[in-house]
Amino acid sequence: MIGYIPPAKKVLVLHGYSQNASMFSNRLGALRKESKSLDYVFVNAPHTLLPADLMFDTNLPPSEFTVLEQTQANPELALRGWWRGKKGSRDRTEAAGLHDAIMTIKDMLVKQRFDGIFGFSQGGAFASLISAMLEQPELYPEFLVDGKPPHPPFKFCVSISGFRLNDPFCDKFFPYKTPTLHVLGRTDVIVVEERSQQLLEISLVKRVEEHEGGHFVPTKGQWRKFMVSWMNNPAGNHPSPTPLLAADSELGGPKSLANAATPAKA
Repeated sequence: MIGYIPPAKKVLVLHGYSQNASMFSNRLGALRKESKSLDYVFVNAPHTLLPADLMFDTNLPPSEFTVLEQTQANPELALRGWWRGKKGSRDRTEAAGLHDAIMTIKDMLVKQRFDGIFGFSQGGAFASLISAMLEQPELYPEFLVDGKPPHPPFKFCVSISGFRLNDPFCDKFFPYKTPTLHVLGRTDVIVVEERSQQLLEISLVKRVEEHEGGHFVPTKGQWRKFMVSWMNNPAGNHPSPTPLLAADSELGGPKSLANAATPAKA
């Protein structure tokens, strides 16, 4: 039809640990402006963080603690997390409160239909898990609605500075095959290469890209154009936003999904 404009693809967006939906939306302002064909839906994690949740996290700058103290009284501004590290656990990726996070996302999935999911850091790890759960929802009956999946599998997943959640609960859902764009920072000291690699190993249909920076979502012009193009067509042959890094990458560089593994089952 002449003049027909297809509806925008809806993307569920998960913020990182010690962020919130409003904060992450502001940080992705440039990407949102680039994305006329995409409709981003930002959601808050269920757990409001307390100073005790951050006091042993040496990766957070002092300013983060100041923000936490200032926003505790306002639920809309409070810093949040999808889960907390289990007490006594040496691996902070084990999750306390994960069930509440899953139910929060389930509620969103029941109310709306999404084409894909986008997450940063802890949100990137969670985005991969939710993608995997939608491929095999019967493995967690509480995720079902009247015995049926709450939502079809996503068409794509974007995980920025993501990692594999090593809680034993997750083992039965991995590996997963939802087409996933993994974006890693070469100088990321929070989610280091070893943790990123664990997620790459259980992501069967993937494209991997690196940027020269650390623990953040790259939003320079070439990155914005690339991510928008990829989300609109995960199987497309999109040029790397950092071709020199891609050629030098020990992670195998970018790969087209066109001839990759079988897409996620409907």
